[in-house]
Formats: sequence, structure tokens, C-alpha cells
Amino acid sequence: MASESRLYTFSPETTTNLRKFRLGTSRAKDPQAVIYQIDKHTLEIAQADNVIYNDMQELADELPTHSPRYVLLSYPLTLPSGRLSVPYVMIYYLPVTCNAELRMLYAGAKELMRNTAEVGRVIEMADAEDLEEIEEKLGGEQ
Repeated sequence: MASESRLYTFSPETTTNLRKFRLGTSRAKDPQAVIYQIDKHTLEIAQADNVIYNDMQELADELPTHSPRYVLLSYPLTLPSGRLSVPYVMIYYLPVTCNAELRMLYAGAKELMRNTAEVGRVIEMADAEDLEEIEEKLGGEQ
């Protein structure tokens, strides 16, 4: 991780926002997601927009078809035992249509983003439509 932390950067504001999002979603009643991207020129990882998505279809519509993204997702669900669980995961969105340069850029920062965001798990996804089955993916691996 040492080499990634020298190559990619987070602004202090982004680091603060990551922490606030993680702590603020732990007791959420609805799904909450934010999209992060890497600036190709400065190699800074930052939130793509200032929107917190509560609807998975709306989130899927916002993901580009040709560029990777990191999506931080807090998704409340009820386990078969009846207990409420709120997994906090990172979706590594890597569409098959993106170019090799972007693939390498995002692959190099994946673990740094995972550790900085303090997520419990990374879920790789190639198609935005797969977000519709996110509950099964989260519930099946608890």
C-alpha cells in the first residue's frame, strides 16, 4: 500500500467526507451510496458529485458505461434470523468497455480506496444493472 499512497491522493475534505459517510450510514434505514472517481491528471480520488443515492436504479443510471468508478454503499437488510444488518461495502465498478489505461488506473488504487474508506468488503461489478441484485449479493455472503 505504501507505493499507492504516494501515487494517489485524497484531499483532507475527501478524507473527512469518507469518514462522515461511513459513520453516518451505520444506522441508516435506507440504502445510501456515493460515487468516487480518480482524476487522471492529478491522480486525486474524490467524490464524483455531491449526491447521496438512495435508489439503486438511479445509482445505476449515473454510472458511466465506459469508465470505472468506486461506489461506497451502505445497504440495510434483514437477515434470515430477523436481525437487521447494515453492510458497508465498496463496489468496484469496472465496465468491460473501458480502456486499458483506466483499468490500470483504478486497479492500482483499489486497495488504497478500500483501506481509506474502511469498507468491510469489495464487490466487483462489470454492469450497472447488476445493482438490482445487490441485496442477494450482500445477503448471500454475510
